[in-house]
Amino acid sequence: MTDLLAARSQMAISLGFHILFAVAGMAMPLFMVVAEWRHLRTGDAVYRELAQRWAKGTAILFAVGAVSGTVLSFELGLLWPRFMEHAGPLVGLPFSLEGFAFFLEAIFLGVYLYGWDRVAPRVHLLSGVAVAISGVVSGVFVTAVNSWMNTPTGFRLEDGEIVDVNVWAAFFSPAFPTQATHMVLAAYTSVAFIVLGIHAWGLRQEPGSRFHQRAFGIVFLAALVGTPLQVVSGDFAAKHLASHQPTKLAAAEALFETQAGAPLILGGWPDVGTREIHFAIEVPQLLSVLATGDPAGTVLGLEEFPEELWPPVPIVHVAFQVMVACGVVMLLFVLWGATLWWRRRRAASWVDRRFLGAAMLVAPLGLIALEAGWVVTEVGRQPWIVRGFMKTADAVTPMPGLIVPMTAFTLLYLVLGVVVVAMLKAHVFQVSPEGEPARAEAAAEERP
Repeated sequence: MTDLLAARSQMAISLGFHILFAVAGMAMPLFMVVAEWRHLRTGDAVYRELAQRWAKGTAILFAVGAVSGTVLSFELGLLWPRFMEHAGPLVGLPFSLEGFAFFLEAIFLGVYLYGWDRVAPRVHLLSGVAVAISGVVSGVFVTAVNSWMNTPTGFRLEDGEIVDVNVWAAFFSPAFPTQATHMVLAAYTSVAFIVLGIHAWGLRQEPGSRFHQRAFGIVFLAALVGTPLQVVSGDFAAKHLASHQPTKLAAAEALFETQAGAPLILGGWPDVGTREIHFAIEVPQLLSVLATGDPAGTVLGLEEFPEELWPPVPIVHVAFQVMVACGVVMLLFVLWGATLWWRRRRAASWVDRRFLGAAMLVAPLGLIALEAGWVVTEVGRQPWIVRGFMKTADAVTPMPGLIVPMTAFTLLYLVLGVVVVAMLKAHVFQVSPEGEPARAEAAAEERP
């Protein structure tokens, strides 16, 4: 393995690990706030217990996310020094703002965790709202950096040096609106699906559990709202790629030749040598509709660009297909759930064992789509680290032996992953023998 591949692999593993905790930090606070709000509105102790359990999970995931995020920040400087040397003045603002949002999130999370019965209920609820807002804002600021790497703006080059830096133009790069929106919705939907699967498993074990029923209702609503919006944002993202990142779109669709009325490719394996795609299903003109809004619109193919500037087409295409397939299944699932709710809304429970079983099966699809989407974003930009200005090979550190830290950090992440699962199981998902949270039952007994 070359040092360049080792550096890229280490960054990919670190980002793939960290993003799981980053999206949890964006989405979980909203769920715990909704649960507490329902408790304050109804007086139902189960909602309070649910908010406390989710808050514990948020704290555990936040702590690990803080560690893995710190590792990523060091890796940027140690593995990619030339990138930070040239891009630092342009990406420093969003990174600084992200740090500020992170500190706010940590402060208010502390208030939320230890403020139960110590501060006024509304103050406690507002501290949770602050955690939810800070988590989302933090993610948006980091996305602004990646957006700039995909569509760099806010500077000009003079004799190989960056001059006339405009940090706000760099912050609001062309990719920022669609990428930030897509990322926020991906966070809510992916986390909603994994939490939905956990509580579906709980309901399969204890069908009468009010704890899991309440939790299932909250996160299913988030999935029901977020999934269709994610599909819509994906449509805007496709149009953005067609306008600003045509190479990435062509690689994602394995479109080798420029076509008017280009078909959408489903599945298949691209053969770069023959510039053909095998075993694929074509939907006539649909790619032109998605990319341009016109069935006869022209979509640029890879032939328009030098082959040495093509990203790894098979990787990008397969990742894109995985992301889209997961999104379609998730959309069908929430539509099925909405239909069940409409038909059985007057019943005591609108879910059945088949639907709960399906919820368990589709639970990981959101996170799989999330990881696949980042593969499309990052690998689809290659060979550039900053598209059109700096190649990845030119930004890597000259330090040799990079496979050693890559191996060490991979093992560290594996250990951390096991620890996180164990902690979540011990502190968040424990239940009483009857299937209801023990503290919720005790609190309910104390109510007059």
